[in-house]
Amino acid sequence: MNLIEELRWRGMIQDIMPGTEEQLNREMTTGYIGFDPTADSLHIGSLVPILLLVHLQKAGHKPIALVGGATGMIGDPSGKSEERALLSEAELRRNVAGLEAQLAKFLDFSANRDNAAEMANNYEWFSSMSLIEFLRDAGKHITVNYMMAKDSVKRRIESEEGLSYTEFAYQMMQGYDFYWLHRNRNCRLQMGGSDQWGNIVTGTELIRKKTGGHAFAFTCPLITKADGTKFGKTESGNVWLDPAKTTPYQFYQFWLNATDPDADRWISIFTFLDRHEIESLRETHRRDPAKRVLQKKLAEEVTRFVHGQEGLEEAITTTEKLFQRQSLSPESFSLDDLESLEGIIRADYSRPRFEGGVDVVSFLAETGIFPSKGEARKTILNGGVSINRKKIADAQLRVDGSFLLHDRYVLVQKGRKHYYLVHIA
Repeated sequence: MNLIEELRWRGMIQDIMPGTEEQLNREMTTGYIGFDPTADSLHIGSLVPILLLVHLQKAGHKPIALVGGATGMIGDPSGKSEERALLSEAELRRNVAGLEAQLAKFLDFSANRDNAAEMANNYEWFSSMSLIEFLRDAGKHITVNYMMAKDSVKRRIESEEGLSYTEFAYQMMQGYDFYWLHRNRNCRLQMGGSDQWGNIVTGTELIRKKTGGHAFAFTCPLITKADGTKFGKTESGNVWLDPAKTTPYQFYQFWLNATDPDADRWISIFTFLDRHEIESLRETHRRDPAKRVLQKKLAEEVTRFVHGQEGLEEAITTTEKLFQRQSLSPESFSLDDLESLEGIIRADYSRPRFEGGVDVVSFLAETGIFPSKGEARKTILNGGVSINRKKIADAQLRVDGSFLLHDRYVLVQKGRKHYYLVHIA
């Protein structure tokens, strides 16, 4: 399998260093990607780097997933308009442990494989290194002029916020990561998002100057949405890979609700379907877009990859109950049906207050379904709220015990796809 050829047709190559494709075709090559531990879970913005590592291993090469326990203390300025708040060591340790556990789900670490995946944490080498050692061992090999020429640095220096020395040093630290892995684990390739290109080539330059050896690199394009809004963000925030933060149902719905242009592009990036099957799906979708075959297949494949078959089945079951039974009244849902709705957002509300009657705007705000009464009222007047599958048009409506399903629940729908099950207790 020609890895670069495979990634090119999928739209996953942007920048590539000369000689990289030849190196990968010549021999098994060790390559790495770094992950910043800014939270204890990765989100779908990290899916492309994960997929690059999986493709690398599938092509017979050796992947290293590096978690930045040291660089995470500083923060990468690439693509950022202002400096990030620094995390404590305890927060970083928790985040690193969470990321390592997640990454272990996607790669094969079997010891009997020649190209078994490995984990790395740059805290291992930076924690015992003094500033003097770092400056002598790395700093003298890269000029300030070289570092200043990088776009990520220039943009920040020219901005009102400026760039602290802490963030400026990040480029050298990431470059040293590549050098350390090259020297100690025979790593010859670094991959990442296109915003990382400047940091990556600093590493190849450091390897060349310190060892005289050759290192290689390529990046993938940053994923965008066709309408210009940020990829991976929803009304409720990030779409996480941790099911405790974003349930399989919510995760599935993100992909299912992709626009046609986005689904057409994402199907080749985020799935492992072969070229023939993807082209067939695209043709089927073009003939009858209303059936949304691209979105359904995309949601199915990505949810299975991240949450497994069980998570996918859970997401599909909940979707069918909520969306394919729209013609049924909520009273036709059994108590088991309601309580088995995995992944929809749950809330609690006081029974005495509810049964005594409360205006619908207060109810929606006090349950946290809306952040304010004003937003709740506005959405009602725009036809965006249903309770127990009935559209609410009157912002003065009072809800009470007569709205209860099985004497304990109220089903609220906000917009087209956001469901809430409110437990009245």
